[in-house]
Amino acid sequence: MRLFAAVLPPEDVTAELASVVDELRSLPGAEALRWTGRPGWHFTLAFYGEVDEDFVPELSARLEGVAGRSEPFGLAVRGGGEFGEGRALWAGVEGEVGALRVLAERCEAVVVGEHRRYRAHLTVARSREAVEVRAYLDRLDVFAGRVWTVGEVALVRSNLPRSGVPGEQPRYEVVGRWRLGAGG
Repeated sequence: MRLFAAVLPPEDVTAELASVVDELRSLPGAEALRWTGRPGWHFTLAFYGEVDEDFVPELSARLEGVAGRSEPFGLAVRGGGEFGEGRALWAGVEGEVGALRVLAERCEAVVVGEHRRYRAHLTVARSREAVEVRAYLDRLDVFAGRVWTVGEVALVRSNLPRSGVPGEQPRYEVVGRWRLGAGG
């Protein structure tokens, strides 16, 4: 199964962002992007790729340990950016970003053992080709959502589309959740 660790923003936070994304989707040229649905909005901490089902209990125990050693912290969705000349459009984050980075490093280390450069982002749209996204970035740049307390780590299964239907989204299934600071 294809797994990753993530921070999942609460419903009211994604609702705030959804109002801005709805505006973006109405801009000229928006049909050139594949827009990520709200159920897919998350901050990836570590991507594990294909994981054997037999390893999931051990991975879960390791993530529970990471969560127990990590204290809750405040974040807000703020601003945005792009990767790959408009191939990915994302919302950014502000607040205790250092704590988020440490949590990401810990989640990555439970399997990979090494740290890659972490750039916190929540993907709102993708494209297979370069797209001019300046108008989208201008609108995202002024967006500032409310602060919320990150209180858990989630292990999420990603089910990729298989039908070939244009616009079909991956489906995400939470495999486990662990409270931050629960380990004392």
